[in-house]
Amino acid sequence: MESEHLLKPATPEERRRYYREEWNMKDIPEFISNSVIRREFGFDHMGRGPNDRYRVFRSMDLLRKFIRYRAPFAAYSSVAFYEKPQRRDGWIKSELVFDVDAKDIPLRDCGCEGVCEICLNQAREIVCSLIDTLKGDLGLKELHIIYSGRGYHIRIFDEPAMGMDSDVRGQIVQYIIGSELPRNEYASEGVTYKLEHFSIPFGYPQVFTDRARYAFMHLKEDIELDEVNQKLLKDAIKNKMLLEDNQWGLFRTKIGPQRYQKLTKSIASLNMGLVDAKVSIDLKRILRLPSSLHSMVSMKCMEVKDIGNFDPFEDAVPKFVYERK
Repeated sequence: MESEHLLKPATPEERRRYYREEWNMKDIPEFISNSVIRREFGFDHMGRGPNDRYRVFRSMDLLRKFIRYRAPFAAYSSVAFYEKPQRRDGWIKSELVFDVDAKDIPLRDCGCEGVCEICLNQAREIVCSLIDTLKGDLGLKELHIIYSGRGYHIRIFDEPAMGMDSDVRGQIVQYIIGSELPRNEYASEGVTYKLEHFSIPFGYPQVFTDRARYAFMHLKEDIELDEVNQKLLKDAIKNKMLLEDNQWGLFRTKIGPQRYQKLTKSIASLNMGLVDAKVSIDLKRILRLPSSLHSMVSMKCMEVKDIGNFDPFEDAVPKFVYERK
């Protein structure tokens, strides 16, 4: 079955079938089931957004009964832990989250208007790269990857990260996606930049280099970059293969020093679109509940244990989709 036949909205009857016949409460990850009484839950029943908010469930069984009975268009849970989740009061801590949505990738390899196999695979590649940085540079360990239906959520549970305020989270976002041109003093090895109870190593040039290389290798002539004219864009595309061998000096010479600076500044700005920064800095955000149905595309939102071998068109397709005529 081709992907374009899969990514169709689920009908109300298909939603009911999914939650009655296929959905299993055991597919909700333990990181949610173990903290259900501390989280806010939200629901979208009509496809107009999650306007049924501030739901609280005192047990997983009550959550199970609600979802089975209502068969919601979409189901969400908070990234925050509260003393009184029904009022979002008494904030305790929040997961650190990174949201990569395939339809919002700045330099997509496809031309689809929604999502397809190509851009979903590209989103997976970006997530793998971000995970390497989060683990390798920042030393984070408690990462959970969720396929959201149209992209991926990286949900982080390291205690120092969960206590961060929005400003610190914003700086983490800028670091891992390479959205700012590095300053020269960042090149000092072995030095760290303190962010309250968290640290970012001064290895930023390498992170930026990796993100910039990725962007350059995906440049196309129909892309629009701030302060970059068509001639400069064509020159960058013509010489981008030099970056496969890390020939940055030769690439810079071919482009010209001033034009290169303008180009890399534009790439840094473009990189802001790799993740949805609003999701990362929002301490009270709600995210799709793993195990629930993404009714817009008829795909399961689910935890991914092996991101390297995960294929949403094999692993996240509900049974009812294969029975469509």
